[in-house]
Amino acid sequence: MSIGVIKRVAALPSMKTSELKVMWRQYHETEAPPFNRAFLISRLAHRIQEMAYDSLSEREEKRLERIPADDAPQERKRPPGERLMTGTRLTREWKGVLHSCVVLDDGFECQGRRFKSLSAVANFITGSRWNGLTFWGLKK
Repeated sequence: MSIGVIKRVAALPSMKTSELKVMWRQYHETEAPPFNRAFLISRLAHRIQEMAYDSLSEREEKRLERIPADDAPQERKRPPGERLMTGTRLTREWKGVLHSCVVLDDGFECQGRRFKSLSAVANFITGSRWNGLTFWGLKK
């Protein structure tokens, strides 16, 4: 890091808020956001270094590489609960009572009620929080 950049970054905490806002306008060409001094200082420090070195961190570069070149949405891997075919009936005995759940196009049905997830069905049946895939025996 060059001495000039270090000095500018080191001077930020001793500056008045009004001075930080003027500097923000110079570096960002917009009005400063209405956040606290710590936010302004950290963002200005980042911006000073960014402009001085004109490069991204290794972490930022890796993150950009993971973004697809085109803007087309990528097919996400569907979790097991979403891979069930519509009409599939799941059954589970809980405290001596046999419960069944039917897979719908947009959720699940159990005891005449509709649910968005298997976890919601499991929570309804047990009265406590459960992972739906575990409750219904679908998770290895």
